[in-house]
Amino acid sequence: MQPLVIYNTLSRSKEKFEPLNPPFAGMYVCGPTVYGHPHLGHARPAVTFDLLFRYLTHIGYQVRYVRNITDVGHLENDADEGEDKITKKARQERIEPMEVVQMYTNSYHDCMRRLNVMAPSIEPRATGHIIEQITLIEQILKQGFGYLKNGSVYFDVRKYNEHYPYGTLSRRKIDELLSHTRELTAQDEKNSPLDFALWKKAGPEHIMRWPSPWSEGFPGWHLECSAMSAKYLGVPFDIHGGGMDLLFPHHECEIAQSMASHGIEPVKYWIHNNMITINGQKMGKSLGNFITLDELFTGRHVLLSQSFSPMTIRFFILQAHYRSTLDFSNEALIAAGKGLERLMNAYSLLPKLKTVDRSSSALTITAIEKQCYDAMNDDLNSPVAVSALFDGVRIINSVKDGSESIDTADKQKLTQLFDTFLISIFGLLPPQSEVNSDLPAGLIELLLQLRTEAKKKKDFATSDTIRDRLHSLGVIVKDTKDGFEWEIK
Repeated sequence: MQPLVIYNTLSRSKEKFEPLNPPFAGMYVCGPTVYGHPHLGHARPAVTFDLLFRYLTHIGYQVRYVRNITDVGHLENDADEGEDKITKKARQERIEPMEVVQMYTNSYHDCMRRLNVMAPSIEPRATGHIIEQITLIEQILKQGFGYLKNGSVYFDVRKYNEHYPYGTLSRRKIDELLSHTRELTAQDEKNSPLDFALWKKAGPEHIMRWPSPWSEGFPGWHLECSAMSAKYLGVPFDIHGGGMDLLFPHHECEIAQSMASHGIEPVKYWIHNNMITINGQKMGKSLGNFITLDELFTGRHVLLSQSFSPMTIRFFILQAHYRSTLDFSNEALIAAGKGLERLMNAYSLLPKLKTVDRSSSALTITAIEKQCYDAMNDDLNSPVAVSALFDGVRIINSVKDGSESIDTADKQKLTQLFDTFLISIFGLLPPQSEVNSDLPAGLIELLLQLRTEAKKKKDFATSDTIRDRLHSLGVIVKDTKDGFEWEIK
């Protein structure tokens, strides 16, 4: 089997994956800022790096997968000024910031579970690592790459660039960056518009604050990932992942912080997934054009004609290469659902296939397996591997209708192929598994009885909600004159 090669954003080329300490592989991925319900844009990096996590594990690596939760320091417009996004949400909803964090962390975890995204090895929160962030700031100040202004600490990008090139990841030059930034005003504390906050002194209205050697305040957004990745993976470590939108300035600032404090490149391989777009625009909260995962699961959005199962969403993401843009549409999701149904129908037929003494498909099955591994080893090319699995679907359907034959050994090979790629690596679950893991048959019956009672009371909102949520989990409800019938789609 050929070695795994992955596209390294730092070198702009595909490189053979060689971990620092084989067979151990350390991977850090930027997780969500938890101030709202997760949307489709959150699902893509989650599924992308879940695929990488699963595949690295499958080919024999012991992976420590760290995915953070940002629960402080991410200010409005991704800048050093303005209100903390979580504090703003807490003020709007009149609850404590940590209530906001817990509520939306729970929502994120629930959506990840339904998408069959494996839990990371470690999931640190920024607020749980204030001491580590203060220590990192002290190291940066000691090396002369930071400065103190009115109780806040800023990273000196110009000074840093005199010793190390700033912009290695994004291929940007300081002079070009300066020509596209606004002039500093009298109220600005920073020496340069390129400088970024390491620690911000909290204003009187700022709820989330901690003591530090400089002021009572809070850490800058970029700092948490540098501190937590170093704590759990060391410096350097193997893989840092995240969305393309984080490449600049977030990941660029991470490199600068780590180089300033440790004097070495912090990461060997940078991997970035591309964006999900809608009408050619990036989908996200800041643009107000996002669709939450719960809206997709229930179908309750103006752009949706129906609900879509979590596995359909996952398959929709896997059908595109992680480095390509993925344009959302209701029609694309419907097509993904049909494709997934073909795969799952074929998979369900495998145990029922009759075998003969001599197979007519042996070489084909071996070739399909090779195509799948070759595709995954070529920068996680999941769409090509999916296409190869559809060749397996053709064999299954041909054996079923009698136009091809298969012996016991090749049936086992084909079953193993689908178990390995469809289930273990792609993480796609059959509809029965989706439902049974969440809703046993008895609970489905109970929910439908409650729906019947709601309809009798003319509480159609509750009735529709129960029907829609069951549908999102793969349960089709049919009303009859005697009550109802249901089946798993």
